[in-house]
Amino acid sequence: MNTKYTDINSKCIDKWVEEGWEWGQPISHEVFERAKNNDWYVLLTPTKPVPKDWFCQMKDVEVLGLASGGGQQMPIFAALGAKCTVMDYSDKQLLREKEVAERENYDINIVKADMTKPFPFEDESFDLIFHPVSNCYIEDVYHVWKECYRVLKKGGILLAGFDNSINYAFDDEEKNLCRKLPYNPLKDKKLYEESIKNNWGIQFSHTIEEQIGGQLKAGFILTDIYQDTNGVGRLHEFNVPTFYATRAIKK
Repeated sequence: MNTKYTDINSKCIDKWVEEGWEWGQPISHEVFERAKNNDWYVLLTPTKPVPKDWFCQMKDVEVLGLASGGGQQMPIFAALGAKCTVMDYSDKQLLREKEVAERENYDINIVKADMTKPFPFEDESFDLIFHPVSNCYIEDVYHVWKECYRVLKKGGILLAGFDNSINYAFDDEEKNLCRKLPYNPLKDKKLYEESIKNNWGIQFSHTIEEQIGGQLKAGFILTDIYQDTNGVGRLHEFNVPTFYATRAIKK
């Protein structure tokens, strides 16, 4: 376990993107053009579009896409007139952002950074943070919420998607409970080795206390929430919620 786990995850996600990972496939020119005409949606979780009333007026606002590379959400916000910054730790995900920005001729600030470290931004830099499901790849979620609070302006909005850990308890067929939570390969040598062997990356389950409680502890006010499923598979077929999305504001 000598290699930094976030470096393992970065390389793992690069490989997933090369293999056609759905969250690394950028939007088309046609989708970008529709967004310019206010026909758009974005995802924080696998299937449910984020309600449009969760957003502020997007023109000229400063948006941070946190671990949001892949050319899916930032191009939409750019089409709506936002000033976009994307921060990710995957070279391939950031390359997708660069490719779409060049194709559609808009400016975007592309930042490669590890979100387990202090964010490379000044206090109160952003009006909106868009943070799709990704904190499953880091061990300390509270650090992320604290940094989000710091870099948001007063009254700024945090939109976040995250899993509720149920998936980690099941086998690949989602039929049998096979693992006890919490799921943390850094504290389980066998699980670590299995994760490396199967190219899963080093992932972590997190509790509701860490996810929503962590936002509240950081100072956020929770204003709305919804749940979502995996989109495919047995748990989805039984409509078992496995993801949540939250809207919170900085006091």
